[in-house]
Amino acid sequence: MKAEYDFSKAKRAKDVPHLAKLQSAASKGKTRVTIYLDDSILESFRLRAETEGKGYQTLINEALKQVATNSNPVTEDVVRRIIREELHSA
Repeated sequence: MKAEYDFSKAKRAKDVPHLAKLQSAASKGKTRVTIYLDDSILESFRLRAETEGKGYQTLINEALKQVATNSNPVTEDVVRRIIREELHSA
């Protein structure tokens, strides 16, 4: 490995056609963001990702999408399960 590299003639990815195409395809419909998550949350998603064979970022995205669209409404079954759990722990 060199101690220093000369990037004076380097091009940005957007200026190299095949790299620009890869960048635009990869980010279609998505935006890169930086957020801070609790270590325990991140670890639980990483463990779930291993068992489900998906990426942990995909699982986080799915969870956020579910909350944002409220596609997981409170049903009678959910209420019954919660009551049973509460009665059992009391």
